[in-house]
Amino acid sequence: MSADWTAAIARARAHAPFLATALDRLPALTALLESGDGAAALALARNAGAGAGDTGSALRRERQALALALAIGDLAGAFPLLEVTGALSAFADRALDAAIVAGIRRRVPDYDAAEPKGFFALALGKHGAGELNYSSDIDPILLFDPAVLPRRERDEPGEAAERVARAVVETLSRVDHEGYVFRVDLRLRPASEVSPLAIPVAGALSHYESSALTWERAAFIRARSCAGDVAAGEAFLAAIRPFVWRRSLDFGAIAEIGRLTAQIRASTRGSPEVGPGFDLKKGRGGIREIEFYAQTHQLIHGGRHPALRLRGTRATLDALAEAGLIPEGEAQLLGTSYDRLRTVEHRLQMMQDQQTHSLPKTAEGIEAVARLDGLDSGQALLDELAAITGAVGERYDTLIMAQTPTGAVPVAAPDQGTLPEELEALGFADPAALAQRIEGWLGGKVRALRSEAARSAFAAIRTDLLAAFAAAPDPERALARWEQLLGNLPSAINLFNLLQARPALIEMLARILGLAPPLADALARRADLLDPLIDASAFDLPGSVADLVAELTRFETGDDYERKLDAVRRKVGELRFRLGVQLIEGANDPVDIGHALARIAEAALVVLTDATVEEFRLAHGTVPGSEMLVLGLGRMGGGVLTHASDLDLVYLFGGDFRTESDGRRPLGATHYYNRLSQRAISALSVATAQGALFEVDTRLRPSGEQGPPAASLESFESYQREQAWTWEHMALCRGRPLYGSAAGRDALAQVVRAVLTAPRDAAKLRADVLEMRAKMARHKPAGGPLDVKLMRGGLVDLEFLVHFVQLRERGPGLDPDLGEAVRALVADGLLPAPLVEAHDALTRLLVAGRLLAPDAQVPGAAACLALVRACGYDDWDALETGLARAREAVAAAWAQAFDETLEITI
Repeated sequence: MSADWTAAIARARAHAPFLATALDRLPALTALLESGDGAAALALARNAGAGAGDTGSALRRERQALALALAIGDLAGAFPLLEVTGALSAFADRALDAAIVAGIRRRVPDYDAAEPKGFFALALGKHGAGELNYSSDIDPILLFDPAVLPRRERDEPGEAAERVARAVVETLSRVDHEGYVFRVDLRLRPASEVSPLAIPVAGALSHYESSALTWERAAFIRARSCAGDVAAGEAFLAAIRPFVWRRSLDFGAIAEIGRLTAQIRASTRGSPEVGPGFDLKKGRGGIREIEFYAQTHQLIHGGRHPALRLRGTRATLDALAEAGLIPEGEAQLLGTSYDRLRTVEHRLQMMQDQQTHSLPKTAEGIEAVARLDGLDSGQALLDELAAITGAVGERYDTLIMAQTPTGAVPVAAPDQGTLPEELEALGFADPAALAQRIEGWLGGKVRALRSEAARSAFAAIRTDLLAAFAAAPDPERALARWEQLLGNLPSAINLFNLLQARPALIEMLARILGLAPPLADALARRADLLDPLIDASAFDLPGSVADLVAELTRFETGDDYERKLDAVRRKVGELRFRLGVQLIEGANDPVDIGHALARIAEAALVVLTDATVEEFRLAHGTVPGSEMLVLGLGRMGGGVLTHASDLDLVYLFGGDFRTESDGRRPLGATHYYNRLSQRAISALSVATAQGALFEVDTRLRPSGEQGPPAASLESFESYQREQAWTWEHMALCRGRPLYGSAAGRDALAQVVRAVLTAPRDAAKLRADVLEMRAKMARHKPAGGPLDVKLMRGGLVDLEFLVHFVQLRERGPGLDPDLGEAVRALVADGLLPAPLVEAHDALTRLLVAGRLLAPDAQVPGAAACLALVRACGYDDWDALETGLARAREAVAAAWAQAFDETLEITI
């Protein structure tokens, strides 16, 4: 629909006294608006203060002209909502900046810096989001750095900053015949009832790191450094980012928002239903509830999803839908409702230039608002608003109830005298002893349960938690690990609130603690690993290596090397934990999970090695015409890992090893790459606060366990051609380049293939393979009845058999993925067909068993059932039959290839 400037001006004159007066007072601007030249009108408005005698007068003139131009353009349909609110917010930035400069110059007249240093304003709320109201006050926080703030020598920094702050408020708030600039509200500053108007940076940091409240976290979602020393403001916001965006899901904060909503609704004046006096901002289903809806999800998920750290409400709703956290239709409904409510809010404010959000109390007043908006009647406006707020209120109520199932009211602890009876009813073997243990938790033995808030949060989930443990596969083991988990946590309130908000996680937690020791150990170190399980994507397999690299490189702005390492460790830990839960829940094929674990490891290797190379170059530069390469062997090379796998890696480098790096501390190429590879290995394996990632095994490098960690590609090729043992060539059959440029990886792959396809003596090959396997069987026998790797007829025998045929045939089936190699060799008629099924069965049992039976012994009944389900069998007998059939297939193929009987015990 095209803009109608004439109708807009007519409606403004008829129904908005403030606009009618402005049209008469600003004839030049009015003429441009009548001509429909919105761009020229805005340009004229922005220059309306030129030539004014002081900063305040210049800003007041600009504000009045801008208010008129934006209002008429809005009414005409020429300026969309975000353009209007964006222009108002930009003006607020300019006004604050000008007021700060003027305030500093009052005390330091010769101050001539173009950008003031040491004093800055943070914009919050709609101003921070760039969505400022048509006739809004602003809620900045004013901060200063005592070491940098310009001041007279005799002034104390705090006194000087207070004078600047008072000057800013006076410049913007003063009302005269030209109007005013902005009403300024400084009550959002820390401890506003007792603190000065401007707060020192160090004091503000201390407040936000130690004693700030949930509503302050929500306020800082939209915070922006907007005026004064903007760079200092941005540094401050970066420093308090962990306060705002917590990595652990915080459902306790959501309960606080629920309580705040109830207080707002109870205290809001005017009609509780849409009608005369209804508050569009604070009423049920109003503007604030849409903003809270978006911010609630941001508080829950924003610490883990940087893409949600947006200031604008519409943009946030769209991002939540894009991330799959809310339905797309709901985002659309709330977004369009938000725009419409904001538009009507602007109509209310245009009438008298008042900061109001409430509908007029008379039918005549409502009729005037409707007519100004272009509607036919006041009743049409009321009907539209009733439909909007009803739909919004219903969805917001559902959100708050879903996140705070007990209505956010703390639950009193049950009478401890009934605890033994409760435990007996649940079926615990020794209820009296367990009751005593639980009372010990609550009696101060467990640090995480010492506060009243923690005990109250625990009480809210205790009954469901104990019931889940009673129904767990191994209740005593689950309880013991739960105690370990509690003992390791400095605070458990977030965990308790998460479990209260997502009761289904309680049963899953009990299964994890009872079934999977590695996952239980990981949880004991990091309870926040449960957080990702609330997402709809928790049981999806991760994407490609490229997708994972992109995910792992979403670093925070300003992260240094150590923070990058921690970020990768944290994310990889979450991904591996999620795949472990998929295994015990039987959500995906263990073979697919093994491939996913390998993709995660490869992506982590790429990201951490890139970060290490970048950090190393700062001191030592690069070696011209050279690069580091990483070759994966074993299960890493084959692309199928378990939760217990280490990474078999060989570090190499291309180019001339006689050259030197070009940094400020140059190193010879060999020394350069040995030190670089040591750092890259440490990045993958050394434990930090976030734990360790992987065990790295580099013993398969040419120089062996005692030699330097890196070798040149030239020496690697020479060693493999002239000195390597048969077992080293067998290991090379699973070699896969993992790191380096495309050209470098291709060159390495060609070296590997050339070595593996070289002519060799078939009889010697057979003898070497049999000798190596016999020696291995003597020194590393199977560790238990489920050691499908080392047992005869297991995966090691299958690997030896496959590598023997690959090397003997010099080319066919040379795929580092053992499963794909078996399929290729079967297709070529070089191995019997049953080996395909045998490989898959053994691999499924290996991947699942490393988690559910890590000691290779037959686990308890419940873990056996989980193992059966994970591997796709109906019962334990079927699993044992499948294992026996796989081993027999391997033994038969072994006998056919080597003319030697493989002794297996079924």
